[in-house]
Amino acid sequence: MSTDLVTDRERRAFAETLHGELVVPSDPEYDDARSVWNGMIDKRPALIARCAGVADVATAVAFARENDLLVSIRGGGHNVAGTAVCDDGLVIDLSEMTSVHVDPERRTAWVQAGATWADVDHESQFFGLAAPGGVVSDTGVAGLTLGGGIGHLRRKYGLSCDNLRSVELVTADGEYVTASEDERPDLFWALRGGGGNFGVVTGFEFELHPVGPEVATVLVFYDAANLPEILASYREYARTAPDEVSTLTFSGMLPDEELSPDAVDVAKIAIIGCYAGPAEEGMDVLAPLRRFADPITDLSGVRPYEDLQTLLDEDYPDGMRYYWKSLYLDGISDEAIERIASWTEAAPSPLSTIDVWHLSGAITDVDVTESAFAGRHAPYLLGVEANWEDADTDEENVAWVRDCLDDMRQFSDGSVYLNFPGFLEEGDEMMRTTFGDAYERLVAVKDEYDPTNLFRVNQNVKPSS
Repeated sequence: MSTDLVTDRERRAFAETLHGELVVPSDPEYDDARSVWNGMIDKRPALIARCAGVADVATAVAFARENDLLVSIRGGGHNVAGTAVCDDGLVIDLSEMTSVHVDPERRTAWVQAGATWADVDHESQFFGLAAPGGVVSDTGVAGLTLGGGIGHLRRKYGLSCDNLRSVELVTADGEYVTASEDERPDLFWALRGGGGNFGVVTGFEFELHPVGPEVATVLVFYDAANLPEILASYREYARTAPDEVSTLTFSGMLPDEELSPDAVDVAKIAIIGCYAGPAEEGMDVLAPLRRFADPITDLSGVRPYEDLQTLLDEDYPDGMRYYWKSLYLDGISDEAIERIASWTEAAPSPLSTIDVWHLSGAITDVDVTESAFAGRHAPYLLGVEANWEDADTDEENVAWVRDCLDDMRQFSDGSVYLNFPGFLEEGDEMMRTTFGDAYERLVAVKDEYDPTNLFRVNQNVKPSS
């Protein structure tokens, strides 16, 4: 790690201009400040600016630009790809900016960029409202939304980015701007699914919807010996499911402590999701998902929406090792199902899963030209999640994900969900494949707001220069 990127005098002057804290490698809190949720990530930045507000963000951007520093942006939540931190550069850390303000009459929420979905749900559910977020409450609002935002309400109310009314950010030249359908519409288009390429987003304004406080949920576990039949039945159910139903399947060993002891070492396939409507009606609509075979266990029922959002939290503890990739699927044919069963069995870690997300619904109500999000055409998303604990098995777990994705590309056009990208090894080719004709429009926005590619530690859109 370089220690001479800036002088001691420059560092001290920078620290004095911040309302938040500047952390450097000699500080006792440095290792905590640089650590992230994914235990695979071990980067050593030269400076970490823990921003207290927008003014700190603008100051940090200016300092990075003037000193030609590599920059990474850290929001709240997971950041599975590890782009929240960088070696030998400046981390602009927004994780202490977690304020959420709900306007129940306008049904909107103003959310700072360091917040998690738990922060949003806590405030919005007080009024019986929700913004479409993810499926784990510890997920960061900023990263999920800028990459699209696929969650438990997606088929009824769309993606997180579909529910944006406005976004505020600091650009590469230090300007604080607002983007919406009426103001800087090209930038607003790019921010809805184009990732963190165009500035440091400091706040989001979301549209809220009446949800909860209780919702009908399904969470049922089956023996993976029946996986082909389960996924075929799921495919048939999904074909006519109303938009109120948003579900996904996940398969693996799933060693859940709530299962009976004799089921822990049995490979399983589970279905989780909810009905975004009256709870009693929803339990009837979800009932077929619970009868595909004799379940190992069935934890379905009416529960608070906030509880639904936390059901998977314990499966993703801080500091474990993670490597995730994705593909949009053209469908789940019998052949695709056979391959999913095979790769589930081949997983080297009992904590890993292969996930199939049912999409469509309200996601397709938004025209493909209205936002940069690239997955509206796909009926399903395949997520391949390697989750493991032993660093000595890194290579085989990463290889399992990559080999599985290489095999499953025969059922896909090759585009990926930006929030499950692996690391950054595929770079420009992945981005061009995913965005297709929209890529050049993203480049034009990048040229206007970040022509020197200051914000490049991400799934990067390179400026034309």
